[in-house]
Amino acid sequence: MTTSTVAPSATFAMRVERLVKEFGGLRAVDDVSLDIPQHSIVSMIGPNGAGKTTVFNMLTGLYKPTSGRILFGRRDITRARPDIITGLGVARTFQNIRLFGAMSAVENVIVGRHARMRAGLFGSILRPPWVRREERAVRERARELLAYVGLREEGFDQLAAQLPYGDQRRVEIARALASDPTLLLLDEPTAGMNPQESSALTGFMRQLRDELRLTILLIEHDMKVVMDVSERVTVLDHGQKIAEGPPEEVRANPDVIEAYLGAPQ
Repeated sequence: MTTSTVAPSATFAMRVERLVKEFGGLRAVDDVSLDIPQHSIVSMIGPNGAGKTTVFNMLTGLYKPTSGRILFGRRDITRARPDIITGLGVARTFQNIRLFGAMSAVENVIVGRHARMRAGLFGSILRPPWVRREERAVRERARELLAYVGLREEGFDQLAAQLPYGDQRRVEIARALASDPTLLLLDEPTAGMNPQESSALTGFMRQLRDELRLTILLIEHDMKVVMDVSERVTVLDHGQKIAEGPPEEVRANPDVIEAYLGAPQ
């Protein structure tokens, strides 16, 4: 499926306009609009069932919106396939880690690079010299990415299922980076991490933004992480956007306090 070219504001990596998603009679996302500035870190928060992951699934093509529009760069990707969206430069991780447990860390990252590889089915079968060169380069790049996300070298060739939880998170981020994204969607990246690991990941997100010039959209329940790393925060509740703005402003919003942070005693 192709995507159409539009004329969005150049200051936004992605613009979401009045997004709706219905499952049968249930409206899981209700008229949500969202602007993601380029080279920023934006968080999306809200109680369980607020619709956050459903929004992520629409932004990456796993779900098709019931109505509304999603613009990425100069393209309307509202109904584009996931592989098209990945090829344009959108990558994601998942709340529940989805690595191939029977493959090594390096092999998992290589899978993430397939969107950028030239070899098709026949090239992979016949394996001419240029395909073998590409495979060597991709394997080396996978090792570089694993080192970049902080995985120790002895873990590169371990099966993903045998790695500690925090290292599996690192592999998943490396796999997402392998597709050379410009927009990275992180779904609960600090889930299961201790405070020290969460703090390290917060610093790493800033590193990704600053060194790789990435834009990051983050779903996160750890409010310390959200307040430390975000330039802008969007709050969902029951599928609707109830607040949006700088972290300090959102933290003081009475609707947010009641719906997510807990009403004051």
